Amino acid sequence: MYLRPGTLDEAVAALSAPGGRILAGGTDIFPAAGDRPLVGPIIDISRLAELDGIVLGGDRIRIGARTSWSTIMATPLPRCFDALKAAAREVGSIQIQNLGTIAGNLCNASPAADGVPPLLALDAEVELRSQAGIRTLPLSGFISGNRRTARREDEIVTAIIVPRTIDAGASAFLKLGARRYLVISIAMVAAVVEAGPDGRVAQARIAVGACSAVAQRLTALEQEVVGVHAKPGLGALARPEHLAPLSPIDDVRATAAYRLDAALTLVRRALDACAAEA
Repeated sequence: MYLRPGTLDEAVAALSAPGGRILAGGTDIFPAAGDRPLVGPIIDISRLAELDGIVLGGDRIRIGARTSWSTIMATPLPRCFDALKAAAREVGSIQIQNLGTIAGNLCNASPAADGVPPLLALDAEVELRSQAGIRTLPLSGFISGNRRTARREDEIVTAIIVPRTIDAGASAFLKLGARRYLVISIAMVAAVVEAGPDGRVAQARIAVGACSAVAQRLTALEQEVVGVHAKPGLGALARPEHLAPLSPIDDVRATAAYRLDAALTLVRRALDACAAEA
């Protein structure tokens, strides 16, 4: 069964029946199906204008769940979003960026999802709606494992919400793969650094992806850099012990040891890049 609701209320009602699957850009669901037909009720949300676009509010920025990566790149946003825009340029080809949605990237919950580290570094939250109402979860609590999220079967992600607490922060996103473009990450890092009037780091947020089942914030390192002068060389503060939250695996792309070494290098470079602009 294929449904294409015209309103969010209709989509939520359709999801109240068991087995429904949400189709947005289709850049994950179709490749996963391979040559098999899609099964179960398919709920196509491509008509739901309510889930599209970016709204800049006074205390938060709301990104509609259907917002494409191309839209994110084209929208004027505070510079703390530069890392998210850089990640958007790494999400597949231009055709994928035009169709793929920010919520789809999160719901797919790949350990190597490009959008997750930048959004973690922005303290993003995920808004979900069902017939029971609306609830909001921190992104760190939404993705629970490899291809697992806290979304219930009757819920639809309606928005990603970013509090405006670090607008002036400089941000950077760095990704390592086997080649430059169209590649799954071996390791990736997003960082946001905001300097105070005295030139010292007032806030720092650092997230690493593709080095554990769920992207992780390096909170110990974040705390250590606060109060330090925001200037090139800041990255030298990052040490191997700061990567303790990570749990990389050996696979066809890299060994666990290589991932840790690469992640440390990327963290240092990302911090230096932010410090140079902060």
